[in-house]
Amino acid sequence: MKKIVLFAMGLLLIGNALAQDKVETTINADFVNEYIWRGLKCGDVSVQPTLGVDYKGLSLTAWGSHGLSNKDDVKELDLTLAYSTGGFNIVITDYWFSEGLDPDARYFKYDAHGTNHLFEANIGYDFGSLKGFAIPVVLQWYTNFAGNDGLNKSGKRAFSSYFEASVPFRLATVDWTATAGVVPYATTTYGTTGFAVTNLTLRATKEIRVTDSFSIPIFGQLTGNPCSQKAYLVLGFTLEP
Repeated sequence: MKKIVLFAMGLLLIGNALAQDKVETTINADFVNEYIWRGLKCGDVSVQPTLGVDYKGLSLTAWGSHGLSNKDDVKELDLTLAYSTGGFNIVITDYWFSEGLDPDARYFKYDAHGTNHLFEANIGYDFGSLKGFAIPVVLQWYTNFAGNDGLNKSGKRAFSSYFEASVPFRLATVDWTATAGVVPYATTTYGTTGFAVTNLTLRATKEIRVTDSFSIPIFGQLTGNPCSQKAYLVLGFTLEP
């Protein structure tokens, strides 16, 4: 219960802080034909709910993924604490998976050598926030620092890292994002033996208006992973109030 209590307390603290200021809430769910993450396939048809609050750039978010078509898909529950100001962001994420070092898949087991949790730090900058900057590129660096991380060639903790550059643009009334992601060194987390390009993605999103007050964002995504020689075509939609 400790983790749930801490998350609830975080929600209350953000929600109650300076009540006269605006606190934004996120409640939605994505439905996808395949769960693709950083060029890796993590599941088949899935529902991925999100619950979060944001106050003056500080956000606390819970995100999950649950397979709908394959009973063997790994379930996931992630808690993320993030802060952004201007174009800068810093993030800490606690990933939990139903498979890992603990065969009983206990959520509240944090033993360093027996947990299914993985902790990641992320820092990034959105250059599109700078006036006059020619290319609105977003750069993000991620590193695992604790939990069930992968191993390097020596069989030691890899401190697995991932670097990503993405460029948003608009074309033919559709919002697009082009992304390139690399893993800088060997880790079993991403299945790499050294520097590798693992994610080349082109994503398109468009809102389909249902009524004057309700629309459904539809997205398509083409992803290639040169390292694993895999390619994926994802279609999904988002439901939100």
